[in-house]
Amino acid sequence: MAINQSGWRPERLSTGDTAAPTFTGNKALMLEEPLIFEIGTERTTGVDFAEGDVHHDRLGGLTRKTPIGLPGLSEPETVRHYTRLSRENYAIDLGLFPLGSCTMKHNPRLNERMARLPGFADVHPLQPVDTVQGALGVINELAHWLIALTGMHGVAMSPKAGAHGELCGILAIKAALEARGEGHRKVILVPESAHGTNPATAAFAGFSVEDIPATKDGRVDTDALKARLGPDVAGVMITNPNTCGLFERDMKAISDAVHAVGGYVYCDGANFNAIVGRVRPGDLGIDAMHINLHKTFSTPHGGGGPGSGPVVMSEALSPFAPLPYTARTPDGHIHLIEEERAEAFSEEHFGGALQSFGRMTAFHGQMGMFTRALTYILSHGADGLRQVAEDAVLNANYVLRSLEDVLDAPFGHAGPCMHEALFSDDGLPNGFSTIDIAKGLIDEGFHPMTVYFPLVVHGAMLVEPTETESKAALDQFIGALRSVAERAKAGDASLKTAPHFAPRSRLDETLAARKPVLVWKEPVPVAEAAE
Repeated sequence: MAINQSGWRPERLSTGDTAAPTFTGNKALMLEEPLIFEIGTERTTGVDFAEGDVHHDRLGGLTRKTPIGLPGLSEPETVRHYTRLSRENYAIDLGLFPLGSCTMKHNPRLNERMARLPGFADVHPLQPVDTVQGALGVINELAHWLIALTGMHGVAMSPKAGAHGELCGILAIKAALEARGEGHRKVILVPESAHGTNPATAAFAGFSVEDIPATKDGRVDTDALKARLGPDVAGVMITNPNTCGLFERDMKAISDAVHAVGGYVYCDGANFNAIVGRVRPGDLGIDAMHINLHKTFSTPHGGGGPGSGPVVMSEALSPFAPLPYTARTPDGHIHLIEEERAEAFSEEHFGGALQSFGRMTAFHGQMGMFTRALTYILSHGADGLRQVAEDAVLNANYVLRSLEDVLDAPFGHAGPCMHEALFSDDGLPNGFSTIDIAKGLIDEGFHPMTVYFPLVVHGAMLVEPTETESKAALDQFIGALRSVAERAKAGDASLKTAPHFAPRSRLDETLAARKPVLVWKEPVPVAEAAE
């Protein structure tokens, strides 16, 4: 069929022809964007100032005496620069984000709308408590949900990230041990299948860390753990479900054994999305667990924040939780309990045993994240949250079983996985590895999965699809990953130089890591360089 009545059709390049390089360096709508310093200079500005005397008296002698060192751009130039850069990035709003252990879920726009309501978006931490009852109500309501979903006794809402929450839990354990006169317990046991932040947190808090090996099915070697328990052990930091995507079936037995020798059990709750509404960690003997709101409860994720990592605690650890906390009195008023009011409330809430280790943050936590998380919880309800876990596990198992014939699945024999499917580069021909699969996936239009983690699997590829992906989206991803794996097995040399369609080709990652160029310097003009 003709495009128009004249019968004209666009010409196409024949097979084997290559397009000529463009004058701009752009590839159609894939725009080549210079650094912002290369667009503007200090000698230009996008703002006009009226000529005349400049009044410096308002600055109290703090007037800048040296150039600011930033490029001057007009508003259109600035907007275009950052918009072009954003098109070279990948986001959950563009497609499936398969990063394992990260739980990259869709962020419902309802959550964003609620967080932007004036009473929440512009609340100030120093406002009088009577003027922020609604905001405190959100914190208090979310706290009750987190306690109910985990089967725990109390919760610290102020930690601002998962790792921050880990530190909170470990400091509570440290305070509890010192209160018992057992500050000599200095060893934290960390299984190989735990998140990498766990040993770092324990070491940061002053503990020494000892590894506990995994069994051949990717779970904690319970016998090895029990054999190491003793009077010097403060506790164990365990990730459940673990980073191999497997549920620790012996969790209750592990907790009982640790408690029997006087230790505490910290659980990394980053993977709570796989069991929310199905398993209550408190029933498994957990003493403290952080909850990444940006993972399980779908608040924004990445870019260094904004994060939020509330820590739920058992009855044994709750008295040592950090301040502040919220409390609702019988008259319906919600109080923010700070240091100066803690003693008055400790008798009512903790039987006079409140021994908080202090504060984690200057103020009260992340209001926007609390509002988003509570909106997500209330819009789903208890039954909806249970379905979240069920669908997340179903999706991960669909990926695992759909690809285990073309990619090695080291723990495929261990039964169904939980929230993520784990593969390795075992079985790929010589010269091909995990990095080639990951780079090839970029050409297919997907962000690569998590690679080379967990460390217990050589050449690991960790895929977490989450419950927010449809079967159609999963089928497309599975097809893309299968295609790349089959190309590697066929010895397709082009994979060694992938990606080919990305804004940048494969970097020398060793050189980039060892000799990074982090500061821009204005090039020396050719004439000056020749002199």
